[in-house]
Amino acid sequence: MTDLGQRLADTGYALGWSVVKRLPEPVATAAFRRIADLVWRRRGGGVLQLEANLRRVVGPDATPEQLRALSREGMRSYLRYYQEAFRLPVWDRETVLARMECDLTLLDECSARGKGVIFALPHMGNWDHAGAWITLKGYPFTTVAERLKPESLYKRFLDYRESLGMEVLPLTGGDGNTFGTLARRLREGRLLCLLSDRDLTAGGVPVTFFGERTRMAAGPAALAVQTGAALIPVTLPWDGRVVRGTLHPEIEVPAEGTRREKIAVMTQRVADAYARGIARAPQDWHMLQPLWLADLDQRRLARIGEAK
Repeated sequence: MTDLGQRLADTGYALGWSVVKRLPEPVATAAFRRIADLVWRRRGGGVLQLEANLRRVVGPDATPEQLRALSREGMRSYLRYYQEAFRLPVWDRETVLARMECDLTLLDECSARGKGVIFALPHMGNWDHAGAWITLKGYPFTTVAERLKPESLYKRFLDYRESLGMEVLPLTGGDGNTFGTLARRLREGRLLCLLSDRDLTAGGVPVTFFGERTRMAAGPAALAVQTGAALIPVTLPWDGRVVRGTLHPEIEVPAEGTRREKIAVMTQRVADAYARGIARAPQDWHMLQPLWLADLDQRRLARIGEAK
């Protein structure tokens, strides 16, 4: 993004947090739905990539009409995320709690071991709302955020998420040892929530996802291997009334193999859990960027060591 683009994004988010939260909710809902439909009709790069990604989810038998209808619902879900993000700071406790449901029995069982718990999440639904909800349920947690540019935009997101009760560590910068800090939080018996469905870098772990090759973040599995913490994939579909958080079965550390091999096996199992959750509600998976290696150009593939 250019410097001008970064400044415009910063200004847009500032206006969103200052204006949208003051609108009556029906007005905000209608406005963001209209924006979503307008963006969808323009068929820009993000919408086309969303459709390419959703085609992998629903399979080759989906008709063009079905795929376009799904991508329209996907854009509405994506814009609903921003609408709620701009309004979350003024939601009261009752509203935050009433708009999400999730059985936390598995979290309690794993927390009782005293080694910490890692929630691994895809970019699905409203993870900020889920974070506020689980904090109000009595489970403070730590997460990691990409260091956006300009710095003022990163600071806005940092302040926003910290206002919801999260401890937020920068993906880059900071004290230079984010992984070590996360490991310490787990050894203290705390909860981590980490987005991990896209890591197209040389450090990403190769996985098969909906039948095609891509890479996902190694962090959740690496932390589980190092600390003994429980690794639980979580998906966040919206049923039209509430977010229905789903805790998938714990992914245990394999008994055999090198550290690298264990991380690879566990990350693939995380990908499999994501696929099950996304397949049930593909419209709520907010992936408007290239994800599969087949969609990357040779220059990008070379940077991650996947060039032909």
